[in-house]
Amino acid sequence: MKRPILLASCVLLGLVSSGCGSGGPAPDPGFQTEDAESVDLDNLRIRVSGQAQVLPEAARLLTSLGQPVPSLGGMPVAIEEPLRVAVNDLNATFGTGAIAEDGAFAVAEVPVREVHQGLAVGLNGPGFVRTVTVVYDSVFTGARPRTDVIEASAWALPEQFHDALCTAMGEPLLRGHTEDRARTLRDAGFALGRVVDENGQPRAGVRVVPDRSELTERIYYPTSDLNGVNQAGTSAEGLFLYVHTAGDAETFRLGVEGVDTYVARNVAVAPGWGLVLTLYPGLHPPP
Repeated sequence: MKRPILLASCVLLGLVSSGCGSGGPAPDPGFQTEDAESVDLDNLRIRVSGQAQVLPEAARLLTSLGQPVPSLGGMPVAIEEPLRVAVNDLNATFGTGAIAEDGAFAVAEVPVREVHQGLAVGLNGPGFVRTVTVVYDSVFTGARPRTDVIEASAWALPEQFHDALCTAMGEPLLRGHTEDRARTLRDAGFALGRVVDENGQPRAGVRVVPDRSELTERIYYPTSDLNGVNQAGTSAEGLFLYVHTAGDAETFRLGVEGVDTYVARNVAVAPGWGLVLTLYPGLHPPP
């Protein structure tokens, strides 16, 4: 896909902002910049590194079923732009690598020139649902990354956990939200997130809200035992689900109801994969 087509997609999806397009350098929050040298964002390349793990709730489910938690060693890893993935841009991937046996990953020489909405770590392998975990969101700085992304967390989603979430949702709900186009979350497209506090601990009883009121009915909260979902608020795990339409790509922002310290985050969804994100207070991920 050519670059003008992507920019047109930005307009159609309502993403025209300082994070969509070339723009100029902007200061990172919390740092003195008066004596800093200018950053050439058109040619800047960064390193994205961190740890990939099986989603903790999925690991607990597998253990309860008497099944081993699979190793991620050797699984391919891709550094991607969520918006570009959603609109099927052939240039959505900025770099690739593989996960080490201990779960570590590092991808160097990631160009930031074509970053519009953010950066994510894409995971996909046998026995897993394709996921795209957000590790950099332009909402925090209004600009592309200016430094390496380090200590990022990427979450792998085993098929068994995806199937358990589908069962918790129930086929009638999934078919209803997709006009009978999909019977699974993967086929519909989905976002799976967790709300945490400043210490990284999951928050119960929280509601997440999109910036478009018509999307609220698509948000669900899995129960702790995965026996069902509700629309009242998060369980002790802090998890929430957004169910897409199984149709064209959609983007919006998602925040926490009644709490201003949680910055509303960019979400991009499309059929065939799931976006994974963590909502936390402030501008920096908790330790």
